[in-house]
Amino acid sequence: MKKNNEIDRALIRRIRGGDTDAWNDLIGRYEGRLLAFVDSRLSNRSASEDIVQEAFIGFLNSLPNYDGNRSLESYLFSICAYKLTDHLRREGRRPAIPLSTGTDASSAQWQLQGKARPASSIARSGERKRIEELAIAEAISEMIGKWQSKGDFLKLKCIELLIVKGVANKSAASMLSITEQQVANFKFDFISRLRTLIKRQGLSQEVFPELYDE
Repeated sequence: MKKNNEIDRALIRRIRGGDTDAWNDLIGRYEGRLLAFVDSRLSNRSASEDIVQEAFIGFLNSLPNYDGNRSLESYLFSICAYKLTDHLRREGRRPAIPLSTGTDASSAQWQLQGKARPASSIARSGERKRIEELAIAEAISEMIGKWQSKGDFLKLKCIELLIVKGVANKSAASMLSITEQQVANFKFDFISRLRTLIKRQGLSQEVFPELYDE
């Protein structure tokens, strides 16, 4: 991991220094992984390639503000996840992710609970939506990175089925050959960690009032 970070830092220094070969090296290093990430969620290779290209362009545009102490891999996957979310939203497939763990870990519904108003009742500006999407994408990307590093692929598959595919608890349990309680536990843990990671981003309480009004 330390060696990878050193390689990434060297790439960033070269790119900032105007080394055109460094940009090609960066794409060669991460393009395959980003494509695999998007391909696993789409069935359109052309769209996947466009999303990854947009992610690299987004990274280039944000480079002046990039913090070199942050994992480059996590940062690229965060941008890519946001671009993917944006694509799904345009296609009418953007998944809705609640930020309440609720009181019943076995609940089959992803409902927003507590005193916060439902999202549908709030007139949110385009800028606020962008902040929300980026925050969620960054938090999910961080979780995915940790699961991958730990080899926790069962949980990763389960959450993908629930969120990206919209599969019900019972169906997900059957597909993964695990119990419905295990699926519910994965879901509960996912939402709980998502809340924690988003809170750590220090956003205004007005962005995600459901994190604070329960």
